[in-house]
Amino acid sequence: MAQWEGVNEFVAVVESGSFTQASKRVGISTAQVSRLISQLEKRLATKLLYRTTRKVSVTEAGQVYYQHCRQVLDGLEEAERTLTQLHGTPRGKLRITAPITYGESVVAPLLNDFVLQYPELEVQLQLSNQKLDLVEESFDLAIRLGKLDNSSMMAKRLASRKLFLCASPGYIQTYGMPHTLSELNRHNCLLGTLDFWRFKQDGKERSLRVSGSLRYNSGNALLDAVLKGLGLVQLPDFYVQSHLESGELLELLPEFQPDDEGIWALYPHNRHLSPKVRMLVGFLQTQL
Repeated sequence: MAQWEGVNEFVAVVESGSFTQASKRVGISTAQVSRLISQLEKRLATKLLYRTTRKVSVTEAGQVYYQHCRQVLDGLEEAERTLTQLHGTPRGKLRITAPITYGESVVAPLLNDFVLQYPELEVQLQLSNQKLDLVEESFDLAIRLGKLDNSSMMAKRLASRKLFLCASPGYIQTYGMPHTLSELNRHNCLLGTLDFWRFKQDGKERSLRVSGSLRYNSGNALLDAVLKGLGLVQLPDFYVQSHLESGELLELLPEFQPDDEGIWALYPHNRHLSPKVRMLVGFLQTQL
């Protein structure tokens, strides 16, 4: 086993360009990563990395060694995929990232159901509204909502979500019902991270700049505000659907509702989609 010590850590440093990022990727401390690579260099009697206080660079010998190590690790991953297919049971680690609220309310419960079916899996879910780097942080899968940025990631559409403009009956009773988009400037529009709302008018998408007294970077906080009659809000269906059905909220201007947005599974373009990830993606598609 000694000959393998430090190899995974060395590859992680080369691919992430940082001891700190590599430590997050392999799940040990930065000091341990540094120690293992130093031991590896001592065993090989070869300098693999140049270290400075500002950056890490790979030596010529390190680059050659990295190429061979990458091939070996790819082979191990392929062996795991083959065994998984042979047994027909997903096993091993799955690292997933998803937006916070959608992850808590939708993704995590479905992951729990998936693990109940396949208890040999070890699932790690990191909830973040930041678009984390899948390759650098070794995620197998990311769940993303809405329009996707152009990137080197592969994307598979899992489902769709609708955006609803709504208000409480109490707010409408006090301030009136808007009948056109131009009337929105007379209302208190509760804002999230963007200062515009999306609509569809005359068959074309339209972004309309709105303003109001509240701006929260939390969908749940906006939901609470609209339920308390503080203004109008535009939120995805998973926030407001049950409240629209109960009558606690009223849908406004449905004739201007924008097209459905995608709910996506993203994974690195240069990475084989392992059977366990493929099975999870299929499961999420079915459930969503």
